[in-house]
Amino acid sequence: MFYNTVVRLVQFLLFLLTGKTDIQNRENLPVDRAFILAAPHRSWIDPLYIAVAAYPHTFATMAKQELFDRNRLLNWLIRKMNGIPVNRDNPGPSAIKQPVTILKERKMNFLIFSTGTRYDSQVKGGTTAIARLAKAPIIPVVYQGPFTFKELLMRKKGHVYFGTPIELPPGRLTKEEMAGFDQELQNSFDNLDHKIDPDFSFDYKKK
Repeated sequence: MFYNTVVRLVQFLLFLLTGKTDIQNRENLPVDRAFILAAPHRSWIDPLYIAVAAYPHTFATMAKQELFDRNRLLNWLIRKMNGIPVNRDNPGPSAIKQPVTILKERKMNFLIFSTGTRYDSQVKGGTTAIARLAKAPIIPVVYQGPFTFKELLMRKKGHVYFGTPIELPPGRLTKEEMAGFDQELQNSFDNLDHKIDPDFSFDYKKK
């Protein structure tokens, strides 16, 4: 499978560049049901380390439409890696419907960057909306390590910590209840960051 081949290749390259990745709590990933893997987005390197740490689990994910429009080769590669284009300025209903469909089919899991972009630290509501409709657990995950190509070459060690699953109750939820689960996810990110490095901070530079 193309996805597996690429992830194994990336795993090998990351090992050559930065050595063995520190991976904690991988046992929190379900093996008998589809799930959402939710992370804060800080760098283009995030998905590489997270996909490798969660392997052999397979994921689909959303990527900004601009990446698909750059050239045919990049479009082909992202789609082969189960990427779904999304218009960040006007995401539309498909931004929720497509992940829900994928999770209900149980052929793949779904990786989502709950902060939306690399320029914001706050969790958006899409993750919990998808989880409620798909009846899928949310597994928080945080990555720390090299955030730039320069840091990769400096052999800075990578860390990936998986958190405790967040289960939404069945049935309808109020806006306040959904916001509460968003905050629980945000707290999970903060707690995992603290476990990796109590002094960690990240400068989310605005565009």
